[in-house]
Amino acid sequence: MIPYGKHFVDDDDVAAVIDVLQNQFLTQGCVVPKFERALTDYTNAKYATAVNSGTSGLHVACLALGVGKGDVVWTSPISFVASANCALYCGASIDFVDIDSATRNISVEALENKLAEAANVNRLPKAIVVVHFSGASGPMQEIAKLCRQYKVQIIEDAAHGLGGSYQNYKIGSCQYSDLAVLSFHPVKSITTAEGGAVLTNNEELHERAKLFAKHGVTRDPKQMQGPSDGPWYYQQVELGYNYRLSDLHAALGLSQLKKLDGFITKRQNLAHRYQDLLKHLPLKLPDMDNADNGAWHVYMIEVKQHDRSAVYNGLIARGIGVNVHYIPIHLQPYYQKLGFSEGDFPNAEVYYQNALTLPLFPSMTADDQDRVVQALNEVLA
Repeated sequence: MIPYGKHFVDDDDVAAVIDVLQNQFLTQGCVVPKFERALTDYTNAKYATAVNSGTSGLHVACLALGVGKGDVVWTSPISFVASANCALYCGASIDFVDIDSATRNISVEALENKLAEAANVNRLPKAIVVVHFSGASGPMQEIAKLCRQYKVQIIEDAAHGLGGSYQNYKIGSCQYSDLAVLSFHPVKSITTAEGGAVLTNNEELHERAKLFAKHGVTRDPKQMQGPSDGPWYYQQVELGYNYRLSDLHAALGLSQLKKLDGFITKRQNLAHRYQDLLKHLPLKLPDMDNADNGAWHVYMIEVKQHDRSAVYNGLIARGIGVNVHYIPIHLQPYYQKLGFSEGDFPNAEVYYQNALTLPLFPSMTADDQDRVVQALNEVLA
């Protein structure tokens, strides 16, 4: 079976983890700060807070912005549920903005219309979580212009995007956002096994993100109330969480980060090869004008003239580990209990009915890819 995604770990990665196991602190040592500095060096964001998952990062980002009860947060319906759950964790409400059918990212037109309607009823969102679907950046310049007009804060859900770029800025640079969140799950651009990070150029947001990720506890005299009792002293000044990344995970991430550009080049080459090999088939392929500089976390097709389930089952039977990214969040039973219904976001729903994720990962060979293409030719014949 050729999986849809697969991590790549080499001897250098293993050695980096062993070094921490044998010689250093397993947690709260020096490796996490090194990893955070490496992330800022790579993305050109000023600050990074490493956390134990991308989901934790989204929660921390919302908390840092002060999202809470009475607020509403908007995001894309085509994402993993964490992109919406993060607002609910804070006691806020959630709503969605339909996607652009070509890019599968948030539609600027839909966002513009929804913001105008929300302003008329005094129900503007506190923040919007912009998902960079499949690693292709959303239209951040246009989104930022609209959000500035309505004083809406921006979180980039860049879980798919590390290694990609937008307007010559690395995804994660926060050029057009308040914060950006990364994921280091095994099938992402790099892996720490599980892990994530919160990036920002705003020092105050960075300090708040650190607090919420680390129990709300500080040793910084500037954040304390009253004098310190001594060098051992700390205070809890917020209700925080234990979202820290361990030094073991950070060591793996630090080693992986050195290989990131090579991983992305391989992903981009595979994506271009798919475009060429599949162009004769009755499929809707990714929009290369939008995705060409992306990180290519996944390669998505849409089936045009065949039943998606039949194509899925036919490929699985031939040893091709296809998947579907994603079931629209608003169609999940939990979200339907919140009042969302089928038909609310039609572009997202049409996309889902036809979508298939083809295998794509850095160690994928040309022979692997040829097997995928051959299987598609057989199933679609």
